[in-house]
Amino acid sequence: MTLRRTLLATAALAACALIAGPAAAQSAPKLKVGLMLPYTGTYAALGNAIENGFRLYVSEQGGKLGGREVEFFKVDDESDPAKATDNVNKLVKRDQVDVLVGTVHSGVAMAMAKVAKETNTLLVVPNAGADAVTGPLCGPNIVRSSFSNWQPGYAMGEVVAKKGHKKVVTITWKYAAGDESVKGFKEAFEKSGGQVVKDLSLPFPNVEFQALLTEIAATKPDAVFTFFAGAGAVKFVKDYAAAGLKKNIPLYGSGFLTDGTLEAQGADADGILTALHYGDSLNTPRDNAFRLAYAKTYKLQPDVYAVQGYDAGQILGTGLAAVKGDVSKKAEFAAAVQKAKIDSPRGPFTISKAGNPVQDFYLRQVSGKENKVIGVASKALADPARGCKAS
Repeated sequence: MTLRRTLLATAALAACALIAGPAAAQSAPKLKVGLMLPYTGTYAALGNAIENGFRLYVSEQGGKLGGREVEFFKVDDESDPAKATDNVNKLVKRDQVDVLVGTVHSGVAMAMAKVAKETNTLLVVPNAGADAVTGPLCGPNIVRSSFSNWQPGYAMGEVVAKKGHKKVVTITWKYAAGDESVKGFKEAFEKSGGQVVKDLSLPFPNVEFQALLTEIAATKPDAVFTFFAGAGAVKFVKDYAAAGLKKNIPLYGSGFLTDGTLEAQGADADGILTALHYGDSLNTPRDNAFRLAYAKTYKLQPDVYAVQGYDAGQILGTGLAAVKGDVSKKAEFAAAVQKAKIDSPRGPFTISKAGNPVQDFYLRQVSGKENKVIGVASKALADPARGCKAS
């Protein structure tokens, strides 16, 4: 009788284990993803597009990354560097997120990267191109799905030099994204014998351009290179045309000048050449499928910001799959991401040891409401990652 009871007890325990097994496997804690993006102000539309793209990728994976159901937490960063550290700590300390995704403004991203480094929190940057993020601040827990500010500037510097222009004026907001984009442009342009005769700037997000446009007219350069984005880019392109400069002095830009802004810029943007890692007429099966899925889901056409948000999800998914959802394995996560080829709507790209995309930059020309790809400005362009010990 005792033996029979023991066998029955053992069988019961085994049955319980079989029943509990699948339940235990399904009870992996949710992956807490903190979205710190601009939801108000100049860059609000950009933040929304990034979130849309990221959520689209997650939904395509059944709402899970690395086998863990995704739970979202959101903070509006207001594109304000002064509030950035407090805002990111709301996600890291208050909400205890596993992953940070953000942001657009380079100054805000710098604060996010510093906090991520101090707390060893995984950070995926879906836009902000601050060079230092994948330079001195690089690390196995920081990766970017977009670009460094240096990259589109450098690509356009090569283009402007090949066009035969010798003297150029640059104009931008006086902050990291503008300064570093211009620096990349100058490096490529001056390497080919060109000369930047004047650097003009104004504080972010100031859009009072008239005095600077008057200065450009008086300088009479062969061309103008600019970095602006969002609402500021809309006003600059319209003011440039209204000042009569467009007819005589070609305007070239980092692609953000005309991405997500063409509807508002109208005919004033026609013909402008920009360099960026995405365009509206790639017409590849991968891009066409993405554009269709995005349009069906959001009733909107995607832009580069949506692509970067989508690819932030792809990169995160790739790394988490390799570590089976264990965000503590930062080195293994980084190694997996750096070995991967990301199958992006922009075209396949890889991630450098510094955590930055190595990617093609397209030459695009505005035609109607499209940034039509007319060539490749720079092939497989890698950021120099100056100051990154990992590179």
